[in-house]
Amino acid sequence: MSAVPSRRLSPEEYLAIERAAEERSEYLDGVMYAMSGASYRHELIVSNLVRELGTRLKGGPCRALASNLRVRAAEKKGLFAYPDVVVVCGEPRFVDDKPDTLTNPTLIVEVLSKSTEDYDRGRKFAEYRRNPTFVEYLVVAQDQVHVEHHTKQTDGDWKLSETDGIDDVLVFPSIGVRLPIGDIYDGVTFPAALDETGSLPGSQ
Repeated sequence: MSAVPSRRLSPEEYLAIERAAEERSEYLDGVMYAMSGASYRHELIVSNLVRELGTRLKGGPCRALASNLRVRAAEKKGLFAYPDVVVVCGEPRFVDDKPDTLTNPTLIVEVLSKSTEDYDRGRKFAEYRRNPTFVEYLVVAQDQVHVEHHTKQTDGDWKLSETDGIDDVLVFPSIGVRLPIGDIYDGVTFPAALDETGSLPGSQ
């Protein structure tokens, strides 16, 4: 993301500008940040997640939604973001009478890219945690099989579990879903790995 040069904006000013804009921007502490385009692998992983979560949630109180839905992290803080995937349970609540800015996410998923991975793991996750309905966070690598799963505990602390195993299965306690890692990466091919010399394996 890159900052959109301007004075600091109120959340209300941001929403007014964003709703009229052709390109999407996120908002943090009064500053709008233009969102960059995504890779094919990124979008394939997102599509897999929406499909697989949506199928498993069918008929229940929760719904999986893709990245065009804006989320407000918390009422008193200044993050508005477009998570790659968001799951909402029960009646969705919105920031105002326009149903485009969700305020009660249960599970959020971010698929990492080189330009945003530090932000997604750090400040963005910290802002998301200010929302009391938010209890699970999944961070998915797109250049290798690697998933970080954060779950909120009853004492308010967050527990991290990680896996690189394509045959492992994620368990989401907040939504009652089990999801094989292989389903997240279905159809995804990764860049060829380099050997210790910096060359592709088998090259001269």
